[in-house]
Amino acid sequence: MQTNNDIEPFDIFVIGGGINGCGIARDAAGRGYRVGLAEMNDLASGTSSGATKLIHGGLRYLEHYEFRLVHEALMERERLWAIAPHIIWPLRFVLPIHKGMRPAWFLRLGLFMYDYMGGRKLLPPTKTIDMQNSDVSAPLKPLYSKAFEYSDAWVNDARMVVLNARDAADRGASIMTHTKVIAAKRIKDKGQGNNQIWEITLKPEKSEAITILSKVLVNAAGPWVDRVLNDAIKRDDGKRIRLVKGSHIVVKRLFDHDKCYIFQNSDERIIFAIPYEEDFTLIGTTDQDYEGDPTDVTISDEEITYLCDAASEYFAKPVTPDQMVWSYSAVRPLMDDGSSKAQEATRDYVLTVQVEDGAPIINVHGGKLTTYRKLALSVMEKIASVYERRGKDWTGDECLPGGDFPATGFADEVKKLKSNYPFLKQRHARRLVRLYGTIAHKILTDVSEIAGLGILFGDDLYEVEVNHLIENEWAISVEDILWRRTKRGLWFSPDQVKTLQKYLKGRIK
Repeated sequence: MQTNNDIEPFDIFVIGGGINGCGIARDAAGRGYRVGLAEMNDLASGTSSGATKLIHGGLRYLEHYEFRLVHEALMERERLWAIAPHIIWPLRFVLPIHKGMRPAWFLRLGLFMYDYMGGRKLLPPTKTIDMQNSDVSAPLKPLYSKAFEYSDAWVNDARMVVLNARDAADRGASIMTHTKVIAAKRIKDKGQGNNQIWEITLKPEKSEAITILSKVLVNAAGPWVDRVLNDAIKRDDGKRIRLVKGSHIVVKRLFDHDKCYIFQNSDERIIFAIPYEEDFTLIGTTDQDYEGDPTDVTISDEEITYLCDAASEYFAKPVTPDQMVWSYSAVRPLMDDGSSKAQEATRDYVLTVQVEDGAPIINVHGGKLTTYRKLALSVMEKIASVYERRGKDWTGDECLPGGDFPATGFADEVKKLKSNYPFLKQRHARRLVRLYGTIAHKILTDVSEIAGLGILFGDDLYEVEVNHLIENEWAISVEDILWRRTKRGLWFSPDQVKTLQKYLKGRIK
């Protein structure tokens, strides 16, 4: 086993390359800490790419009296939109009033709170829709006379993770993917009296184990947080996570407009039907307690039936399992608060700190996409209290890579890219700005004609983009590129997948 104990220790070492881990690494690196992060698989390969992909306050959390969480999440909506307008954009949600479900007055009261407890400035407020005279009623059964329409936002979740990691790396952090933390223990810090430091053993997939040192350890392993504590660190902080499985299905586009639907179900849950990647509709999610290995999570036949039946309750044309073109599942690591139903378990986060002779560990339990930045801020405060305070709150004002344009300026950015590279088709230009923002110009710097894009692997995925993902975004596999970085897998044929796989094999050693 190699040792890196003679090099300067990290100030902070983060376990986990999901949104919480990468958000923490970005915040810490921007404050001047020496930061390392290890992810045993690809970035966003777990919970952070398996969400419903919303930046939202959590309207239904109001029913469970989670007012602090809703307020914090609502305050974050427009802030995150402002720093990442390429991967985040506003959506309007249509909530039909279904007789026998939650009454209209109750929903309107919740939406009134939703409009005014979160610092909304650019997002439009709630309004009432006459379903007898509205285009949004066309895809639905003729059962609904009224609906409410309110604002939230969409996010490309996996890209938000990668962009946080990219910014952390640009600010000096060491991001190590496909590297598992197999052990971590406290040892005496040479030259520091009786103080201790973390000795961490890392096992990269394709090389022998190494050891590094860190003054602070952050366990942000998501569904694996308890496993890291028990197996790698051999400790127990007394907290427990509740693994809750959520699954989604993707079908061919069910409606032509750009609004979303939020449907109430008879089991008191809700599902969303959301325009997805221009040609599809995303339907989800389920909520089921999960006992297995989070790595092996997949959608069940029962979940597919549940989502199809729930959507068919509202849509005029039934949604059936044979319409499904893709599905994905993930396990949410929620705090075990004793709730009887999975959907009632808190979505809030809890941080626990253990300190022994100056070698603290901070364990992250729970959390959600919308509040990742605030969670990172809370971790920074914990670190300041047990180790050393550096810098100040900065992440709410600094855009993520590629997001350096106004929140409402997406269309203008597409025009600029199309003007500079007129050989791009409109759809291709729009997709590049949606994924990379202003970095799309850098990707195409040396390209003056369509041939300069290189090999066309499928749909509109060219060699120049694949190379960017390999060189700048830690992508090494077909799945990294087609499903987490670009979602082009929805259009790729098996032969196109093989061609890309062959290219990666020759490109990545």
